[in-house]
Amino acid sequence: MTSLDLHAVRKHYGPVAVLGGIDLSVAAGSRTAIVGPSGSGKTTLLRIIAGFEAPDAGRVALGGQLMADGPDAMPAHRRGIGFVPQDGALFPHLTVEGNVGFGLARHTPQRSERIAELMDMVALDTAMLTRRPHELSGGQQQRVALARALAQRPRLMLLDEPFSALDTGLRASTRKAVAQLLGAAGITTILVTHDQAEALSFADQVAVMREGQLVQAGSPHELYLQPKDAAIASFLGDTIVLPALLASGWADCALGRIPVNDGQRNGPAQIMLRPEQLQVAEVPLDVAVHGTDPAACYGAVTDTDFGGSVCVLSVRLLRGTGAARLAPADAAAWNTPLLVHSPGLHAPAAGAMVRITVAGQAHVFGA
Repeated sequence: MTSLDLHAVRKHYGPVAVLGGIDLSVAAGSRTAIVGPSGSGKTTLLRIIAGFEAPDAGRVALGGQLMADGPDAMPAHRRGIGFVPQDGALFPHLTVEGNVGFGLARHTPQRSERIAELMDMVALDTAMLTRRPHELSGGQQQRVALARALAQRPRLMLLDEPFSALDTGLRASTRKAVAQLLGAAGITTILVTHDQAEALSFADQVAVMREGQLVQAGSPHELYLQPKDAAIASFLGDTIVLPALLASGWADCALGRIPVNDGQRNGPAQIMLRPEQLQVAEVPLDVAVHGTDPAACYGAVTDTDFGGSVCVLSVRLLRGTGAARLAPADAAAWNTPLLVHSPGLHAPAAGAMVRITVAGQAHVFGA
């Protein structure tokens, strides 16, 4: 069952088309992350769902109820949608109790108990109820903003970059806590973020926008490993894109012959690997230069970027038998260093010779 349905949603600001016809379905109780570069239309789409703006054309339905049909739109306060903005937007003159209970009428039965329940839901001590926002940490402020949004039991929760102001460790823990909270409550959620790793870890569905269009939507696993094009692939993480010649589920490329996830296509194509699919093992110089194994692929480490648990290696391929399979126009595959993710503890040093193997299948981009 779908909770939110968008059909052909369009929006212009003067002559500029911000949304060019968005179709998106969000399952009830699920979490969807909308990602894309700045100016792709993410925030405008979120504001239309919330009811802060009306589309020029298209329909928005929530739980089967029509929220907007072109400019004819239901007001935001009648939609039953919770909204948490980037900075939390807490009222500085109110206490935590005043902020959390802002959407609850004064005569609401058991109002104090409901506020205490909300504080417990977001893992905050009720001793904080008398504090002002400036007396809270960034993570605590975001939790108060979430509790305020949850107060009226929304059917849909909208999160607009809610973790961007937090430091790295707090950001990860707060994101995980919020995901668990919303999942336990069964609240359908949409997150807008610029952080690709955040989207992949938070959501059940990731929707990628580009220039006002929804270019691909699917599970995080699907989008990361099977993106429609190179632009989506690179937006969601580091990539290795190579020209290749396909035949019966295999690709001949600069890395030798490797399996691909499309057994039907044959002929020239572009294939993609993620850096973590490449594995390297240090070898002596004479083995790398004069090795007799025709299936082996060798390279030289030209640079290392130590990041603690993971070290990113730049590896320049050494010409070998794989070169015979490449057309002259594909020489760039040899001249561009490959990025390889290696465990930081045993990463080869710059200048080392390595043998390269590929784990799993390469993804073939659409024709």
